Amino acid sequence: MLSLMMSGFVTGIAFSQVAQEQKEMKQDHKEWEQKVKTELNLTPEQATKYDAVCKEYEGKFEDLKKDASVSKEAQKEKKMELKKEKQAKLFEFFTPEQQTKYTELMEKKKAEKPKGY
Repeated sequence: MLSLMMSGFVTGIAFSQVAQEQKEMKQDHKEWEQKVKTELNLTPEQATKYDAVCKEYEGKFEDLKKDASVSKEAQKEKKMELKKEKQAKLFEFFTPEQQTKYTELMEKKKAEKPKGY
């Protein structure tokens, strides 16, 4: 009985940690989106379009992550394709200056990301 209670306790802690990490990732994502809007000095119209594209692709990334039939390697390739598609959609309404700045921000973010992430 005691071991059953302990395993339940450990499982509860694990789920709590995962939930906290997901919450932090969502917060980081929101901060990133706000940084992009600010750094690129998006107009209200551009910001609305940016939010719509981000929401669309957030759903696509989530669907891909949940698809157990796709291998990790195939997921990685599809994720790269989705990132390129998303950028192409964003560049449809970004000015050339904003496109350059966005590319710089993405490169900086990529360089700061921990290895194996």
